[in-house]
Amino acid sequence: MTFRIEKDILGEIEVPSDAYWGVNTQRAIQNFKISGKVFPQIFIISLAQVKKASLLANMELGLVDEKKGNAILKAADEILDEHKFLDQFPVDIYQTGSGTQTNMNMNEVLANRANEILGFPKGKKYPIHPNDDVNRCQSSNDVIPSVMHVATIHLMNSELFPALNRLKKSISEKIKEFSEIIKVGRTHIQDAVPIPLSLEFEVYRQQIDISENRLKNAYIELQNLPIGGSALGTGLNVHEGFTEKALKHLTDITKVKFHPNPVKAEGISSHNTIANVSANLKLLALSLLKMANDIRWMGSGPRAGLSELILPQNEPGSSIMPGKINPTQSEALIQVCLQVMGNDSVISFAEAYGSILDLNVCKPVMISNLLESIIILTGAIKSFILHCLEGLQVNKPQIDRHLEQLLMLVTNLTPLIGYDKCSIIAKRAHEEGKTIKEVINDMGIQIDGDIDEILDPKKMV
Repeated sequence: MTFRIEKDILGEIEVPSDAYWGVNTQRAIQNFKISGKVFPQIFIISLAQVKKASLLANMELGLVDEKKGNAILKAADEILDEHKFLDQFPVDIYQTGSGTQTNMNMNEVLANRANEILGFPKGKKYPIHPNDDVNRCQSSNDVIPSVMHVATIHLMNSELFPALNRLKKSISEKIKEFSEIIKVGRTHIQDAVPIPLSLEFEVYRQQIDISENRLKNAYIELQNLPIGGSALGTGLNVHEGFTEKALKHLTDITKVKFHPNPVKAEGISSHNTIANVSANLKLLALSLLKMANDIRWMGSGPRAGLSELILPQNEPGSSIMPGKINPTQSEALIQVCLQVMGNDSVISFAEAYGSILDLNVCKPVMISNLLESIIILTGAIKSFILHCLEGLQVNKPQIDRHLEQLLMLVTNLTPLIGYDKCSIIAKRAHEEGKTIKEVINDMGIQIDGDIDEILDPKKMV
């Protein structure tokens, strides 16, 4: 490998000759050898979109001349349209809490590529300077929070909301398929009165609906950006009119309507909106966890469990027990939900401990965890639909056997013979291993009405 020498106020440093990043990025590579984790591609693309929108605003305002601007624009479009140079962003996510190193990384890549387009060598900061030209009217403090919102919106639009719609559709199909199935209900993991299987799945669909609506409300908050706020939200060194023009261009680029945060300092010193999105993802995870857990419980067995649902057989479940099949999709979804809940805890603490005075200094860890939550939740939902929900079947004979032996059918008799007498019937049926009807006949209890109709589980739902 060959190197070029670049220098800054701290001195000289070697940068790989073929790298499009510069001295700031190289120092970050050396100083933050922590996790090996870098920002996901969607964050880098969103950052390039914000840089492009800012550049177009600066060109309109005459702050960057046409020759320089067109070169920077071409470099940005190579990232956005051709996905070039995405390997040029090696900075660890555990870095300066403002995300300055990643912002400078993008500034340097765009400047070096633009200079190369104009026929100048990389690393000279001439004629295009990463700070003076690419970062004009910007600070990491307002750029990175804006990118956090843009990247989150992109994933919600392209991944999360479509996955939730597909999930609701799949659940709705099961509700229709299971509409005539009556099964034993359970509270406290004990037998309760009968319940339609379809109603249990309606619960799952309703919870997904609620979560989706919560996320849509959080989405509205995400559309407010602090771009143009500069370092602390005061707009220092930002030309009048920059914010409006930059947001107009960003809206055109992303096809998402963005608005200026009415108090830009709020979007810089705190990331309550990011915490809000994460909190709603956690609530979604809790609902998904319930569904996954319920389904694996109803599919437990096949002979010593509930065995009311027959789960798809996707792969062998044991390296030692032949023929064993496990509820692996439920287990995978549960693990993802737990990770999302953990990510939310990190984000909450990052908001609490990072939002000190005029700058939240936990931006990278907040957004990296949030984007991971969206990515893994979406992936797990798609996998669960494809490999579990769509192939889910009912074990009707087992459900009917459970209903026949259900002691809580006696609940329908309480208006006729009273709670205490019904308790005696249920206790005796359990002790003697008999049905409710058999014990009623044994005890010679007279019931006003057709006992079979009264004890029909369908009459109880």
